[in-house]
Amino acid sequence: MRFAIGDTDFLLDGEPHRVLSGAIHYFRVHPDLWQDRIRKAKLMGLNTIETYVAWNAHAPQPGVFDLTGGLDLGRFLDLVAAEGMHAIVRPGPYICAEWSNGGLPYWLFADGTVGVRRNEPGFLAAVSSYLQALAPVLVPRQIDDGGPIVLVQVENEYGAYGSDASYLRALEQMHRDIGLTVPFTSVDQPMGTMLEDGSLPSLHKTGSFGSRATARLARLRQAQPTGPLMCSEFWDGWFDSWGEHHHTTPAAASASDLEDLLAAGGSVNIYMFHGGTNFGFTNGANDKGVYRPIATSYDYDAPLDEAGRPTEKFHAFRAVIERYAPVPPLPTSMQPGGSGRLEPVAGPGVRAGSAVGSGSAVGSGGVGLEARRAPATDVAVRLDRVAPLATLLPTLTSWTAHDVPPTFDALGAASGFVLHRTEVALPTGGVLTVGTEVRDRAIVSVDGVVVGVLEREHHDRAIALPPVTGTLELLVEDQGRVDYGPRIGEPKGLIGDVRVDGELLSRWTAAPLALDPIAPAALSVLGDATPSAGDVLAGPVFASGSFELASVDDRYLCLDGFRKGVAWVNGFCLGRYWSRGPQKTLAVPGPVLREGRNDVLVFELHAAASRTVCLLAEPDLGHTEG
Repeated sequence: MRFAIGDTDFLLDGEPHRVLSGAIHYFRVHPDLWQDRIRKAKLMGLNTIETYVAWNAHAPQPGVFDLTGGLDLGRFLDLVAAEGMHAIVRPGPYICAEWSNGGLPYWLFADGTVGVRRNEPGFLAAVSSYLQALAPVLVPRQIDDGGPIVLVQVENEYGAYGSDASYLRALEQMHRDIGLTVPFTSVDQPMGTMLEDGSLPSLHKTGSFGSRATARLARLRQAQPTGPLMCSEFWDGWFDSWGEHHHTTPAAASASDLEDLLAAGGSVNIYMFHGGTNFGFTNGANDKGVYRPIATSYDYDAPLDEAGRPTEKFHAFRAVIERYAPVPPLPTSMQPGGSGRLEPVAGPGVRAGSAVGSGSAVGSGGVGLEARRAPATDVAVRLDRVAPLATLLPTLTSWTAHDVPPTFDALGAASGFVLHRTEVALPTGGVLTVGTEVRDRAIVSVDGVVVGVLEREHHDRAIALPPVTGTLELLVEDQGRVDYGPRIGEPKGLIGDVRVDGELLSRWTAAPLALDPIAPAALSVLGDATPSAGDVLAGPVFASGSFELASVDDRYLCLDGFRKGVAWVNGFCLGRYWSRGPQKTLAVPGPVLREGRNDVLVFELHAAASRTVCLLAEPDLGHTEG
């Protein structure tokens, strides 16, 4: 088959073709649930799946490129093909996506000499290596070779960042050089000169917007007089940041905007069809004068919610789509009021040699369990095994010596936490200051007693210390690398000198904590700990407990009474929690759970009024605006 860009339409084997796509980020969804989410997109009437490629997820360290497990992009694309659907791939290299560092590896900028999103030799050389590593996955899966890929996007909303045409030309050539032959696109907001600044004549321009479709398409047509109109990011919801409300958009209003877009003859990629979750420490952040880390949930108020269940928006969008394209029959379980789960369906196999695995019959939404799964019930779990951070440190890290506190980047730490320690003699106390900025949050302790917190969000750089002769510690948390704007690629940690009353503090030791994945030795120590009494926790502290399940299903971990930290179930890092909200629960994918004994672990940074957590059957993403 061939896919091409015609004068007015996309062409599939020479015939006009409308792209009806939905975004699913494979790296935000447990791989055992990919097939379920893709199949549900088809049931809404979509014919295409779009995904970004998160470079930094595949390349966590220099010289590493991981395409296994939840990063098996080839398997994801094969599952798309198995459903008879097409694929749009957006490898960036920059993706934004509210993802850490916009998808760019932190290590790329560690020495401060490599450019960011521009025609700079060091950056372009790294991008070339990245694309070459992707070539064996993408090239044989193009539609020209019988695969699902019909479009590839070059860069991402570049017109909002820069206008370096030489950079875009270099990227385009690199994509061609690895063997990609399908049409290339760009995407920008139809505002100002973004469409012109962020593209080239050889890249098919598409728009990103969520409302006023008719006017946005008119601006797109002005920038590109011929070719099919496409909104390749139709924003049907929005992401959440900690401390704000849970964002929702009315289903009827979003469906009306979708109707306008399709009535104008446009193609669409619904962003998001299914948002998923920022598991571990993968969330990004925004900083437009005030730093705002992205929440763990990426539900996005999408047609398929974080648990993979159809929402009101799913049915509203399906009703619009069926006026413009055929849609398959909807199973009873997917109709309003149904369970949202799919029965096992025999379908075509995936590309020979790809490792599909056995996960498609596991977990909530995972195809295969509907007939024998009992309704989920809430489960209370007491965290009866407790160990202070100091006790587990030998299992989580090793110390290195430094004249000044090193950044995360200098330590080879992509994210998470770094503990800094030095000895001080302050008989009358003093004021500790950080020279430039705290990125992003530091808990300050003297001799094991917490003094206070320095918050980037509040622009904190100074804190009063009590009289002490002993150990000063700063537990620094990266709350998410900036994913949008000029602060992409910046280092994390304590930026600038650390002083007390103007005197430089030197002779530091530093220790990055191994938390995602958490070091097995730490789990072993906790597992051997003697259960203890008590109803509260004083942090920084680890606490774990066990619970039994007769059957597995998606659950939601509620940490009511806890303040801020990280949680795991069966060693799988669910991500961060924070009492400031909006979200009140963390998603626990069904495939992470098992029949029989399960273990939950919490790293509480401050204090908890309870030592009981709950596995709930329903999520709680917090209050909405108004």
